[in-house]
Amino acid sequence: MDPNKQGVFSTFAAFLEMLCSEITMARLNRSNVFCHFSHTGIDDMSDNTCHFGLNVFFADNGLEEASGYQTRLYFPADCNQAKKVTERTFPLQGDGFQNRGLRFVFTTRSKTPAILRDDGSEFYGDGYTFVPDRDEVIREGTQGYIVSFGDALYRCLDAVLALKAEGIDVGLINKVTLNAIDKHTMEKLASSPMVLVVEPLGYNTGLGSRFGSWLLETKHALDGGVVAKFGRVATYREGCGGLWEQAYYQGYDSESVQAKVKKMLNQKREKN
Repeated sequence: MDPNKQGVFSTFAAFLEMLCSEITMARLNRSNVFCHFSHTGIDDMSDNTCHFGLNVFFADNGLEEASGYQTRLYFPADCNQAKKVTERTFPLQGDGFQNRGLRFVFTTRSKTPAILRDDGSEFYGDGYTFVPDRDEVIREGTQGYIVSFGDALYRCLDAVLALKAEGIDVGLINKVTLNAIDKHTMEKLASSPMVLVVEPLGYNTGLGSRFGSWLLETKHALDGGVVAKFGRVATYREGCGGLWEQAYYQGYDSESVQAKVKKMLNQKREKN
């Protein structure tokens, strides 16, 4: 394959499972491919019986890759970030960076609200630069962190703000690069009292199914102490419609996330 050329491909996220062999062959041939998978998650799309347990991690199905060639899964949280992610990851090379390998960008079924800072400004507006493999702290917290991405992030931000208003100081992390371990963030989370992964992907095969192992390995490498209390919320039910009500049906709406955090913190207090 020509190292200075790349393939560009786009389809619905539900069709990713049909492409596993093609993805493997592209990886074995050291191809450069930029892929966009739309309609990821469960929000706002009036379909019939839907594929809600999306297995996007099937795209990251290879062995350890050669130096300079990698597979990356990106799931931006709003339109502003989607633009920044695409601008940074589409070019094969630029000022001080390379994007060799397979890049998969996932977007939601519908627009999501802009992620805001405490002062009301847009988090991913002017002045923001996307850095691959780096997790982003949306809010700090002393009692633990929620880790999220995609359309689940704005719901989790609402939950975090509501919890803080009640005196429960929980933070929020946006894990934009789904399959890369950010060492700095993982050490931060491993040293915190609680970590909850909230996602619009399948419970059995999503981020949460592997994040606990990353957390445990990080804690062991740090000091071998007790790992943070860990939980996960993800899609787990079949359903029809794909409208906004599905977030409530699947249990990753703001109120459900708040209830999960309170339960985890209460359980920790009881054990102490």
